[in-house]
Amino acid sequence: MSEQLLKWVRPEIRELSAYQVPDARGLIKLDAMENPYGLPSELQREWQRGLSSVAINRYPDPTASALHDCLTEVMQVPQDRSILLGNGSDELIQMLALSVAARDRCILSFEPGFVMYSMIARYTGMTYVGVPLAADFSLDLDLVRAAIERHQPALIFVAYPNNPTGNLFDAAAIEEIIRMAPGLAVVDEAYHPFAQTSFMPRLKDYEQLLVMRTVSKMGLAGLRLGVLCGAPALINEVDKVRLPYNINVLTQYTAEFVLAHADFLVGQAEMIRADRDALLQQMASMSQVEVFPSQANFILFRLKHADATAVFDKLRADGILIKNMDRPGPLASCLRVTVGRPEENRLFIRALENALSPQRSAL
Repeated sequence: MSEQLLKWVRPEIRELSAYQVPDARGLIKLDAMENPYGLPSELQREWQRGLSSVAINRYPDPTASALHDCLTEVMQVPQDRSILLGNGSDELIQMLALSVAARDRCILSFEPGFVMYSMIARYTGMTYVGVPLAADFSLDLDLVRAAIERHQPALIFVAYPNNPTGNLFDAAAIEEIIRMAPGLAVVDEAYHPFAQTSFMPRLKDYEQLLVMRTVSKMGLAGLRLGVLCGAPALINEVDKVRLPYNINVLTQYTAEFVLAHADFLVGQAEMIRADRDALLQQMASMSQVEVFPSQANFILFRLKHADATAVFDKLRADGILIKNMDRPGPLASCLRVTVGRPEENRLFIRALENALSPQRSAL
């Protein structure tokens, strides 16, 4: 490709690396915080029968009105608040950024945190301010106050629980951040099924607060469906940058069908929480591993002596794919594992013990 053509691409885009998704074929996939359970077989058959009635030759309902109603009920959105649907939470983050983007405006969040906040800031020509978390990955309110005062962010994103650390920030600290916010404050509750605490009821208390959810961690990651909840006036403005028909007919049908039988999702979340706690205990007993508390469906851990990338590669060679978080700074020597089915978790523990064993290291 000639440099003459590439010069038309914005410099900040050329400097970025594309978001990489590793090939998981043939591996136990514990890298992407997915629910490992599918639809129960009876529901699977009923869902497949209903697919024949979906008119894939027609554009979808542009407002996904039936799905709106379903999600409003299932997610217990306050009556005086509205929702907006996105092609995953990532599209909602992008729509929010596009809605407020202007010269010298910034997005503020916390580091380590969800990478898409900073990437989308750059996509939309905004500055990203990452406020460092404390050593225990809690919010350092003194640093937060100073950053908000200095940068006057148009958007503040607070992940609750945080990704990739898995911990819940102090609710009172988050409320103070919401009150301090000069612009919009977004509480990202992607892992709500495992945290069992929410700022959704507080939407009625703060006009500047938006709560973001997703069905991905509930067990529907393949649908790519995110939900933004907030004051009707704000939601109406953000809706103006939504591309037409962004929620396709298959997603609308499937989400409505599954959420009408949401009890089994609740049961799956209960199993994952129990398995997470068991996995935390097992990993905490390993002398070479420092495990961080988690209220999500994944666990961040640090290797005390071993090389994280070498251990990641050994796990992959043993058929286990997790996430390599190792980088200079607070995530040095860190890896992240998603909670899988009990047998997958047992295989992960066995592979991790094998990767950390002196005998294997000497080979």
